[in-house]
Amino acid sequence: MSREDIDHILPELQPVSWSIKKVVYEVGDPIDDVYFIEQGIASVLTVMADRTASEVGMIGLDGMVGASALLGAARAAQQVIVQIPGTALRMNAARCKVAFDERIGVRAVVLRFVNGFTNLSAQTAGCNLRHSARERCARWLLMARDRAQSDEMPMTQEFLAWMLGVRRTGVTAIAGDLQRSGLIQYHHGRIRIIDRVGLEATACECYGKDRDWLGLAF
Repeated sequence: MSREDIDHILPELQPVSWSIKKVVYEVGDPIDDVYFIEQGIASVLTVMADRTASEVGMIGLDGMVGASALLGAARAAQQVIVQIPGTALRMNAARCKVAFDERIGVRAVVLRFVNGFTNLSAQTAGCNLRHSARERCARWLLMARDRAQSDEMPMTQEFLAWMLGVRRTGVTAIAGDLQRSGLIQYHHGRIRIIDRVGLEATACECYGKDRDWLGLAF
């Protein structure tokens, strides 16, 4: 955004802290506020009738949570949960909609993010169908690393299994294999990427497309 656009919305922004597993929106919640993430990652989950869920996208400092409110949505269609704790800037959704409607610069940035996130969700749908859990795990770790901008992240196997849509025993086996291969280190609920190049070689083709998108986002 231009300095003028930033100065226009800056008085409306309020800093908030997010803890891990905090639910930002449940499905059907009114979108009263939107959030611009400064640190940490939020996961966007599609929730089925039996309450099982699968991740369809993640948002870090590349974007905002609640962008659908600026496109006319009144309620959340997906669950949004904090995957990696951090901080965000909160803004009233109605006031953000006014800025979106009135300021070309704000609108252009938001629409660019929405386009990228839509493409990410479509890629994730194909990835979940076609690629192995090991490839998807490597991709997911790299995507999270890029958005968190850190090689070390808090992450339990339970949460990772939830994000990947696999059993916890499956994640245990995959994490153990990646650790034995010298790609990651997993200890007491924290994952550290040791060999990024090797992890990229393990990940499916979808990670390269996400990396290209992030390059455009920044």
